[in-house]
Amino acid sequence: MFYPFQNPGSRRTFVKRLGGVLAALATSSWANVNLNDPDPSKKSQTMNLKTVTNVRRLGFQWDTADPFLFCVHHEDFFPKGNGKLGPDAALLKGRDIGQDFTVKDGFRMYHGSTVPGFPEHPHRGFETVTVVQRGMVDHADSQGAAGRYGGGDTQWMTAGRGMQHSEMFPLLHEDKDNTMELFQIWLNLPAKHKMVEPHFTMLWRDEIPVFTTADRNTEVTVVAGTLGDKKAPSPPPNSWAANPDNELAIWVVDMQPGAEWKIPAAKNGVNRTLYFFKGNSLSADGERIPPYHAADLTPEYETVLINGTEKGRLLILQGRPIGEPVVQYGPFVMNTQAEIQTASMDYRSTQFGGWPWQTSDPTHGDVSVGRFAKHADGKQETR
Repeated sequence: MFYPFQNPGSRRTFVKRLGGVLAALATSSWANVNLNDPDPSKKSQTMNLKTVTNVRRLGFQWDTADPFLFCVHHEDFFPKGNGKLGPDAALLKGRDIGQDFTVKDGFRMYHGSTVPGFPEHPHRGFETVTVVQRGMVDHADSQGAAGRYGGGDTQWMTAGRGMQHSEMFPLLHEDKDNTMELFQIWLNLPAKHKMVEPHFTMLWRDEIPVFTTADRNTEVTVVAGTLGDKKAPSPPPNSWAANPDNELAIWVVDMQPGAEWKIPAAKNGVNRTLYFFKGNSLSADGERIPPYHAADLTPEYETVLINGTEKGRLLILQGRPIGEPVVQYGPFVMNTQAEIQTASMDYRSTQFGGWPWQTSDPTHGDVSVGRFAKHADGKQETR
């Protein structure tokens, strides 16, 4: 998905301009817990050290720390489908079709014209991890691969030396609303892997483990990394996450009202950030984290979380930094400006393999078509 510039012009203008512009990142003990207090930071505590730093409000695009590049939390309350996988035409009036990032009637069309989503666009030098909570995504790419996934599935795609793909959000249900919620996380690649062959791995929802605390008040979906006795499925082979020494983690945390959970310690030097995106209040080692805020955590110590009086949801991103220069221009992420210029020239000359689909925004059928993945090597998966 193309996020760093949310208003690149219309879809047609965006594609036309790519060739010219792409050349130009504690432990603590707790007592006297009052579960009726909506602000858990007021709960009595004895603190040994400060493990929470840099609390900040979240926008549409979330800042992340190396090895991540950024994260976007999509939540769109799409209406009933019109039988053609899009919203009723009347709901498209008043929108800047092709660059619709303004929430109107509860949703955005993004770069889609009839079906919301992100038509054909290129990437090089990093990975996308698309964690879908609700709704469906139709994937197509320049290698001829395709897929439909969602409702708890994750697609982990290594762009490597370059590929084009599209990500459309089909409104499959004509008898009820089509709510979409997902995270798209951009994860950097080290220099030695920036030009590897493109690849994607499907992490289907029934394969992604869930860690549950003894009191069953907290559940952690382990998309990447290890938590307790739960280990996530293997990421793509050239990912920074493929080496366990990098301690890369992507965890989606669900906490019941008043729930308490200790985030276990990691190695010194690992970057760890908590994103509190749903709930009315959260305390992290006594530091109040307001709703829709992020906080950086000191990873070599446990961090005690206490949720407020509503169900809370968090995203935790963690990993050892790559520690290399990052030069990003639109959909390309390299180590030097010269490599960005090369990426631009390569895209102009090769289109990263071309586009084998009849339209820039292909979808994969109506509600009768279930979740599937067709890989570039011909391998097919169905769910």
